[in-house]
Amino acid sequence: MQCRVFVEPQQGATYADQLAVAQTAEQAGFDAFFRSDHYRAMSGDGLPGPTDSWVTLGAIARETSTIRLGTLVTSATFRHPGPLAIAVAQVDEMSGGRVEFGLGSGWFESEHHAYGIPFPSVRERFDRLSEQLAIITGLWTTAPGETFEHAGEYYTVTDSPALPKPVQTPHPPIVIGGTGAKRTPALAARYAAEFNLPFVPMDVAEKQIHRVRDAVAAAERPADSMVYSAAFVLCAGRDDAEVARRAGVIGREVDEMRSNSPLVGTPAEIVDKLGPWAELGVQRVYAQTLDMSDLAHLELVAGEVLPQLR
Repeated sequence: MQCRVFVEPQQGATYADQLAVAQTAEQAGFDAFFRSDHYRAMSGDGLPGPTDSWVTLGAIARETSTIRLGTLVTSATFRHPGPLAIAVAQVDEMSGGRVEFGLGSGWFESEHHAYGIPFPSVRERFDRLSEQLAIITGLWTTAPGETFEHAGEYYTVTDSPALPKPVQTPHPPIVIGGTGAKRTPALAARYAAEFNLPFVPMDVAEKQIHRVRDAVAAAERPADSMVYSAAFVLCAGRDDAEVARRAGVIGREVDEMRSNSPLVGTPAEIVDKLGPWAELGVQRVYAQTLDMSDLAHLELVAGEVLPQLR
């Protein structure tokens, strides 16, 4: 099982904070550094304010060398598909081909209102997500020297040179996630290399994995062509006192977190609790790291958990 670091900078983090986490994660042996794509904090004051995900990842790409970089997930409501395809392809080139591209429909209404971004209905957001996936992958996979066209309900692309191309071929791995029963599995089966289960209990995860596996089979894809992952809050400690201290820093109750995240507890406890998730088919976990100043937290997990997952 792989383990990736996942941060939520909208809760309050500078670029320097994120770079320190990414470089620590790389040096410690984590597989990837991912960040959310949000413009407003869900709680607290969010100071010093949001940072743009792809601007940030482009800069981090130039200050790291091996760790993979991505979003969990970019909101399709924030950007037009053409400029987004350009930005992600550029960061892929800047990183030497280390980008993974999470894309979702968007859900946090107040951040849209706060920054003048339209927030359509759920149905329209999913329709736009579908079109964006078609356009972005179409731009990336159009042969050099040829042009790309798309005539959709929400986006029209005419005589596009479909440049630049990403370094990875046919394009960076696409991550799609969620708990939708029909459209989400179908989109994942059509476009994604990875399906992510964000902060869900095991029974929900099991049901959704079965749906996605069925959709992959219906799309006539090999079963092993889809990676299944899950995101959980991280709160580890060498003993219960250290776990409680870290829980206090992020304003959470240990018992509450232990009940819904296998990444809470001592290293031995975490390894044991990840076992059933691995049996379920989860091959990759994203450790939501809420205290970005506690780099020793990541070093503990890297030293005492990661070796037992490999």
